[in-house]
Amino acid sequence: MKEEHDLNPLTDRIKLDFRSNEPLYLQIAGQIEQLMMKGELKLGDQLPTVRELATELRINFNTVGRAYRVLDEARLISTQRGRGTYIWEKPTEATLEQLRRKSLEEIARDYLEQASRLGASPAEALAQIKKILTEDFEATER
Repeated sequence: MKEEHDLNPLTDRIKLDFRSNEPLYLQIAGQIEQLMMKGELKLGDQLPTVRELATELRINFNTVGRAYRVLDEARLISTQRGRGTYIWEKPTEATLEQLRRKSLEEIARDYLEQASRLGASPAEALAQIKKILTEDFEATER
């Protein structure tokens, strides 16, 4: 008989850091990926619904939906209307790299949006990133 993962063990294994700069949806997607890589979530395992997971984590269901979309776009999960969301395949190195790049792109876009709301131009936002990188590099050289 196939072992079923019920809702609570998954929510017990997903730990959100509300102080982190990493968006919550990327934290969720990343932790589900890690559980897949460790074999704790296997091909065919059913994930909680978006609403169930959001309720258990006490976050907006759109955040969980966004995490599931990221995983679905990477073909790691499959949502079947009326049946649920299932682990579709174990992530390969190429898939993980693709997700990493997509996550970095989304973080960069979020940064540019926030900088724009502050009235900064893209050039100013980039200059600030370069300044921080230079300072960090110089600090590690000491």
